[in-house]
This record gives sequence, structure tokens and C-alpha cells, in this order.
Amino acid sequence: MDSESEIIISPLNADLVDDIHTTNDYFTLFGKIIPSLQSGQWSYEEVLFDEPKETRFPDDKLDWDEYINQDDKMLFLAYMNQVCIGQIRIIKDWNRFCYIENIATKKEYRGSGVGRLLLHKAEEWAKQKNLIGMSLEAQDDNLGACRFYVKQGFVLGGADTLKQSYTPNIDTTLYWYKLFK
Repeated sequence: MDSESEIIISPLNADLVDDIHTTNDYFTLFGKIIPSLQSGQWSYEEVLFDEPKETRFPDDKLDWDEYINQDDKMLFLAYMNQVCIGQIRIIKDWNRFCYIENIATKKEYRGSGVGRLLLHKAEEWAKQKNLIGMSLEAQDDNLGACRFYVKQGFVLGGADTLKQSYTPNIDTTLYWYKLFK
């Protein structure tokens, strides 16, 4: 990113709906997290794959109007030079956490701070709603995303070995949390 470019974070409105899927790029799976629970404390080790592979999530097919001007959910889009380069979709969850349904950054902008800015915007929103923290889930084979969450202050809070039973290459769903101080 050059110094002339500024990232603008905008809440979703009807004019921006077409930009939602532009951030759903391929990403590399290069390793996995092996979680462990000892004496009530979660820890994990990282295992790198012999051969990385590219993957992409399917485009979400949601009623995007449900994320416009709502009290309990929001979708923020990140723009640079009027080009959508990232998004974060959040809801006010039953447990007083801001649940991150999705966060995505266009491939060429990863590592540039866009994801961090989107998380900060989500945290701002959550604190305005008097929520106690943020949560999200990631698959154990998405080491890059898990490393990003840890770097942003998230801690592993749980694991589920059955949730992805329909997906043979995913062993475990990981639950990440960031409590507000």
C-alpha cells in the first residue's frame, strides 16, 4: 500500500451489497492446529503440511438487508481507492459476545493491516453494545487465520471434533475468544 492510499471502513448499505463477495478470494492452507486441554487450559501445537493447498469458501447466500441498520448485526466493508478490499460480518450473540461470522481480505492486501482495522471496527461496535468480548470459529487446517487471531489478542477457548463431520479433511473446529478488559 502506498502512503497516498487510505482505508475507509463503511457499514453495509444497499449501494454496497454487490461488493460483499469481491473479498472472497482463495487462501492457502499450509498447516494445522492440534489443540490440547490440560487441567482446564487450552494449548496447541502447529503442524505444517508437506504440500500447501489453495481453497476458497463458497459465497454466502444471505439476505444482506438483514445486516443494514440493524441493532444486533452488522457488516463492515473496507475500501481503498473506492475498491472493496475486505469485510467483517458480526452479530450480537446470546452469550454477550460479538460473534464474527466472517472476516475476509482480498489476497493482495493480506498482511497490510486491513484485517486488523476491520477487527478494531468490530470491537468498537461490540463495546458500544456493551458486549464482553469477541468470538469466532476457525477450522484446524487454517493455520494462517489462527495465527492472525492470536496476533490480534484471541485465545483458544474450545474445540469441537464433530461439527465438521460432513467435511472429511477438517478434523476440528476451533473456538477463539477475545475478552474485553
